[in-house]
Amino acid sequence: MISLRRFISNPSVPREFRANFIHLYFDMGWFGILSGTAMSFLSVYTARLGGSGIQIGLLAGTSAFVNLILAIPASQLFQKRPVGRTVFWSSVLYRIGYLLWIPLPWLFGNQGQIWALITITLLMGIPLTVQAIGFNALFAAAVPLEWRASVAGTRNLLYSVTYMLSALGAGWLLVHLAFPVGYQVVFGIGSFAALMSCAHLFFVRVQASVPTTPDPPISHVQDEHEKPVVRSRWLSNLRLDIWHTPYAGVLLAMLGLHFTQYLAIPLFPLFQVNVLHLTDQSIGIGTALYYLTSMFGSTQLNRVVRRFGHRKVTGLGFMIMSFYPGLMAFSHSAYGYYFVSIIGGLSWALMGSAFMNYILENIPENDRPAHLAWYNIILNGSILVGSMIGPLIAGFIGLSAALVVAAILRLGAGYAIFKGGYGRSRVQTISPSK
Repeated sequence: MISLRRFISNPSVPREFRANFIHLYFDMGWFGILSGTAMSFLSVYTARLGGSGIQIGLLAGTSAFVNLILAIPASQLFQKRPVGRTVFWSSVLYRIGYLLWIPLPWLFGNQGQIWALITITLLMGIPLTVQAIGFNALFAAAVPLEWRASVAGTRNLLYSVTYMLSALGAGWLLVHLAFPVGYQVVFGIGSFAALMSCAHLFFVRVQASVPTTPDPPISHVQDEHEKPVVRSRWLSNLRLDIWHTPYAGVLLAMLGLHFTQYLAIPLFPLFQVNVLHLTDQSIGIGTALYYLTSMFGSTQLNRVVRRFGHRKVTGLGFMIMSFYPGLMAFSHSAYGYYFVSIIGGLSWALMGSAFMNYILENIPENDRPAHLAWYNIILNGSILVGSMIGPLIAGFIGLSAALVVAAILRLGAGYAIFKGGYGRSRVQTISPSK
């Protein structure tokens, strides 16, 4: 909150942007509570119900599958609908799904709850696709380029604070409340935070001078050759022309990053619960340390970005992130888990805010939804494949060895982005003091 007060009193902030920035900050603050409660403990809850690695992978993979199929059609919505209202209503539909998690222990046994969670997550993926594409376009349209690093850094700071405090609180509740009532309470808190986050998105206004949708395509003349015209429109909607631009290199860089990222993610809750035998409170403490480090690291984001640019900061952050699974594989207690959480928080402070700005600075302002739709396809394809392959690798070589493999691949992907020169790496020369 100190950073937010300083921002409000900063006379260099243009008045026309101030309300947007404040609502974007509160949106992220409430989203941090959602993430620190319901989202953070979903995989842990599944592991405690006896879920397998494949089932935990499906929690991420089913939603990604929906996103993969619907990304291109969802991007077309923003040609005819205002980006702000579309993002708001899609976020409402998506986040209502968290309410459905609460009554599951009263309705199903352990395996029934796991498959119900997978099904609900699959359905939540439909509005999530629209929100994921639209929010990035909304952020770019509501925040001028020279302020994006600052706003992203402050959002990351607020996210870290609220995530850290809510994760600690959720861990304490889960220790002191009976199973599964504690998880129902935690899911309820997350559901309330999700709806509050939506409320602030409602008030974010797009700047009229910044285009948010692609220019309308040149209309085809209808004649007797109806089928070729339809086929031409279908191919046009796919926007394969984007793969013939420098942005294709950015997409390939993101493919390497997200695929190697999600190889390890389904393995973490299994390692924490079945190998380290951590309590929910220990998991909450580790999560808090992760975001405490991220919070302090975010205060230096502007300085680092001004020196290296978003691309190199993304690559550097992801190289550091490779130590998270690599060192966890050799942990034997909660203290080892706490140490790797600190390393992970430092990496996320760099990568978490920089990578999306790296993507945005390589997208034409008048064609954001189509470019972001292709990024969404890359992201969700990586989530789907990575979340499935990671547990399969662990089934053959063991959890610890699989984490080491994921760490090596993450290091290579980060180095490729840092040194490869995919897309521009614009250095911020205008940035508010913090």
